[in-house]
Amino acid sequence: MIRRVGHPPRPDISYRMRHGVYAILPRPSGLLVTLQEAPKPELQLPGGGVDPGESPIRALHREVMEETGWIIATPRRIGAFRRFVYMPEYDMWAEKLCAVYVARPVRAVRAPTEAGHRALTISADTAASQLANEGDRMFVSRWAGLA
Repeated sequence: MIRRVGHPPRPDISYRMRHGVYAILPRPSGLLVTLQEAPKPELQLPGGGVDPGESPIRALHREVMEETGWIIATPRRIGAFRRFVYMPEYDMWAEKLCAVYVARPVRAVRAPTEAGHRALTISADTAASQLANEGDRMFVSRWAGLA
């Protein structure tokens, strides 16, 4: 059973399944995260949707690069959660099935290419309390031994 976080699904809405991958990226000074500046500023674990025909690991590498500009290595899946949300960038309601990985950030090779994203390093404590969604906070808390 995959834990649901956030709001329960509404019975009056038809949700589309959207698979996503997200990374906890430990650095000596904290966790590498992304700040998505619009539509409102949010701290997030780097990651996003798996494109049709794309493997989850390939999607993880692509999404981390797009949102942080970093190359990662040795991703290891640690679990998953699901949430029901409206995705304004796609104008759709989605059941997001979010797989969470821990990976090693190797090096920054460029600026993020995803518009409105900026890479930041923050403490695990800050991430556990300030990441934008409950699932990200839950996994960082467990990973850091805070839960």
